[in-house]
Order: sequence, then C-alpha cells, then structure tokens
Amino acid sequence: MKTTLKSKSQPTNRRIFVVQDHPNPSRGLMQILNGKRNLVVCGTARTVDQALPAIIQTGPELVLVDIRVPGKSGLDLIKMLRSVDRSFKLLVTSMSDEAVFAARVLRAGGDGYIINREDPDEIARAICDILEGHIYISEEVMENAGTGERGRPCEENTRPPDHAADSDLGILESRGRGKSKPGISFKLRLTEKPFATSHSQIKRNLKLKNARALFRHAARWVESEVG
Repeated sequence: MKTTLKSKSQPTNRRIFVVQDHPNPSRGLMQILNGKRNLVVCGTARTVDQALPAIIQTGPELVLVDIRVPGKSGLDLIKMLRSVDRSFKLLVTSMSDEAVFAARVLRAGGDGYIINREDPDEIARAICDILEGHIYISEEVMENAGTGERGRPCEENTRPPDHAADSDLGILESRGRGKSKPGISFKLRLTEKPFATSHSQIKRNLKLKNARALFRHAARWVESEVG
C-alpha cells in the first residue's frame, strides 16, 4: 500500500511596512528585517500622505513609523490608520526617550515605542514581540517615566507665557510634536538666526536650563493643552 507523506506547511511571513524619511537607515533596517525568519518588508514610504494609501493597499500586519516623518507626524498617521482599520499593529520609532511621547503613542492607538538609535536587531525583536500581542516600550523610556529634569518630579504648569509671540508658540508646539529643528524652520519659514533667537527666548521665558528641558516642557504642553 502506497503511503503519502504530508509535507510540512511553510510558515507564513509576517508583513511589515516601514514609514521613514531617511533612505539609508531604512535600507539597513529593511535588510535586517528581511533577513529575519518569518518577517518581510512589504512596502515603504517617506511621508504620511504616501504611506496611508500604500498601507491600506498592501495590508501589512505591522507598520513601523518614525514619529518625525515630513508633513503630518507619525502620531497623525496612527490616528488615521486607526480610523480606517484597527487590525494593524503599530510600532513608533523616535529620537526621544521621553515617556510622555510613549504615552501619547499608546493613547493614539500605537502598540509600541522604541528609540530609533537602538540596535536594528532590537527593533526586530520589538516587532516580533508586538506581533505576538504584547506592548513594547524601550527600557530607556521606562527608566525616564515619571521624572523631570535630573530626576525631579514633572512640573504641573506647562503653559507658555501669555505674552509669547506667535512664532515662539509655533516653535514650542512643533517641538512638542517631535518635529526636528530643520523641519520647524522650514514650516515656519525661519532662517537659522531668527530660529535660534526664538529658541533662546522661549528657554528664558520659561526658565528652562537647556534644549532638553525645553523639549520635555513642549511635549507636556502639547499633551495637556494643545492635544
């Protein structure tokens, strides 16, 4: 009697879509991801406007998005995707280790937040963790959770001065949304010198010691006042 051997089914690749403005890091990350067992990059985009239709068309299981993509932010993309389809897993990468950003990502519907200077293998591990149904937050972010500058508790009053100029408020809001300095300068049409002057003025008015303190303050102001 002839015996038919059943072949083992091949594992299905988990499809990843990458939204990142910088082509070189994207290529390096994609090589890492495509080299992992059961992971495959099914598409890429460099802006939110490019990403949204492409993600809907390709139907990935997870979207890896940089919070600083041009135009609309990575947070905007999360909200847009969640409004049309809640099945995507969403992992946000960022330069910032501020816990307030991670909290905003999770509230917007994200599934994880990782510092993009992490080793690419760690990003791949975070992706796999999220695909298994877990929430992933970088350890560096968790260590900073609940503390302000140099370990002091977070200040309650995050409102800018009432007399703050519109350009100062624009810079503060953009910094609070995770935008880079070049991106803010372009958006507000400020050259380097006026931008630096406004940046210093904001720090003096808010009595902040350095750029990191301003960044943290701006993030909390956007979270509590602007939305």
